[in-house]
Amino acid sequence: MIFRIVFLCVILLVIELYTFQVLKTLIKSRPVLFSIQIISLLVLVYIVYSLMQFDRNSGQTKQLMVVMGLLLIVYVPKLILTFILMGEDIFRVGTGAVKYFVNYDKNADFLNSRRKFVSQIGLGLAAVPFLSLIYGVTIGKYNYKVIKQRIFFPDLPDAFDGFTITQISDVHSGSFDNPEKINYAIDLVNEQNSDMILFTGDIVNTDAKEMHPWIETFNRIKKHEYGKYSVLGNHDYGEYITWPSEAAKEDNFKAIKDLYGQIGFKLMLNEHTFIEKGDAKIALIGVENWGHNFKKAGDINKASQHVNKEDFKILMSHDPSHWEHEVQHHEKNFHLTLSGHTHGMQFGIEIPGYFKWSLAQYVYKQWAGLYENVGRYVYVNRGFGFHAYPGRVGIMPEITVIELKKGVNVA
Repeated sequence: MIFRIVFLCVILLVIELYTFQVLKTLIKSRPVLFSIQIISLLVLVYIVYSLMQFDRNSGQTKQLMVVMGLLLIVYVPKLILTFILMGEDIFRVGTGAVKYFVNYDKNADFLNSRRKFVSQIGLGLAAVPFLSLIYGVTIGKYNYKVIKQRIFFPDLPDAFDGFTITQISDVHSGSFDNPEKINYAIDLVNEQNSDMILFTGDIVNTDAKEMHPWIETFNRIKKHEYGKYSVLGNHDYGEYITWPSEAAKEDNFKAIKDLYGQIGFKLMLNEHTFIEKGDAKIALIGVENWGHNFKKAGDINKASQHVNKEDFKILMSHDPSHWEHEVQHHEKNFHLTLSGHTHGMQFGIEIPGYFKWSLAQYVYKQWAGLYENVGRYVYVNRGFGFHAYPGRVGIMPEITVIELKKGVNVA
């Protein structure tokens, strides 16, 4: 832990050095430059001190989220400045080397003075993530979007043609700080008037107590005609802090499972049920968390033990890597999998229908939205809440409405 802190300090000091060079090039007033340096130093000391106070017995706290937000807001723009100035340094040294060794100019300057326009360009580019990250923590984290997705299946029972499902995921209630915004989101959920609602895990960050102030709010989610169902996410197992005893960890896990029932959802633990409409039925299957790089408690074979290959099946599985590694080629043919988990890393660029990018795509092949393989689909919800970074930029909190349609997608 100490080594990591020291390494981080060295990186931050290098970034501060390059940032100072930009400011020195553009700001000629010594008092202003000195004031900026003092503020930067105080911010750096606060961040380092707060990180050193991190306690695995407590896990993520509101203060830690503030620190993470401050770290990104302050140092992502400065990191961009650093890369630009490093690039300029490489060019300056390269130019000097050519003059000295190729042109035999013995007076060649290997580090001639910085060009003002480079610093101006760097500052302009750095302003983009700076303003975006501020937007993310003030507005973006509660900028809920209702995303509607129609999916066609040739073998969907006729009675379920037009059946609608609202999906929410990754609530992370321990991160919330604005009751008005959460109530607004619950109103959006209710306005969809779907036939069924599914919650694909992560009701808390770690501790069951995080949800207690929000139980009444989430109990406002109205009853849906065909039920309210949920599964667990990786954070629901309480494995990211150090517990005083194994018994305390188990008590917390039991309390987290109980939370789902307290807000009116049937928690499915490696099991299935049949949703019946008229004389037709579809199978709803819910597994515990199964992640390629996370806890593997999900047992898809156990959950679907008495489900036939011919049955139309909807699977709830928190982590989309489960679909990638086990579900999409499973012999029982799971028609639609609903997942979450990635949050789209809460940072990216989306132009619906045209362009979608996030660092999440370098970790997960399926990270936001709908994906298909030989007629089997997975939908990855971008998440209802937020975690670690207390904001969202480009990848907004999502309420999904999926409409099942019988037929073939001709698009």
